[in-house]
Amino acid sequence: MIHVLIVDDHPVVSEGTESMIEQEEDMQAHIILEADKVLDLLTENKYEIYLIDLYMPKLNGIELTKLILKVDPEAIILIYTGFDILPHYNLLIEAGVSGFISKTATQEQVISSIRCALREEVVIPLQLLKQLRRVNAGPSTDEGKQNLGDITLTSKEQEILLGVSKGLTNKALAVELYMSQRTIEYHLTKIFSKLKVGSRTEALLKAKEFGLISQEIVNN
Repeated sequence: MIHVLIVDDHPVVSEGTESMIEQEEDMQAHIILEADKVLDLLTENKYEIYLIDLYMPKLNGIELTKLILKVDPEAIILIYTGFDILPHYNLLIEAGVSGFISKTATQEQVISSIRCALREEVVIPLQLLKQLRRVNAGPSTDEGKQNLGDITLTSKEQEILLGVSKGLTNKALAVELYMSQRTIEYHLTKIFSKLKVGSRTEALLKAKEFGLISQEIVNN
């Protein structure tokens, strides 16, 4: 029996996914809504596959992936999200993620992704693959210009940059990310410094150029 743990704070999504998985005769799904409770569960149970939401309160998917792999280094973790993962792609891979599944995926796609992961194969959504191709092509690396490897944004900086792409003010960002407005301003200053820009617009354009945020978001 293939045991799948679904970690998602949205009950409707979790229950729908559980229903899809359990239609397979050789699969059994379990749900946990609070990411910070997962490690307690692992003291008594082990799962072949973990479907983990990327954005959750208290503990995000990247942090949870690292913690699970410390307890179970052989764990197969698939990020299960409805959001654009490109800005977090490198961090997710470095954390040990084995693949990605969109929350808009059909039952067939979800099951196929799980079975592929068990065979140590990876299914990547076509849109992500196209975005990664653009990133791999990268900007020119003429002398005096940055290259992709020169820039690393923390997960918090990437969240702030995504908020900026949505047109959120510093005050709105502070509310959405549960931070003070001064902390938001501090992070923005660091982002501007890393990208060598002086404005939000320039930051978004440079982030797009270096593949730190998808072109579709920047153009919206």
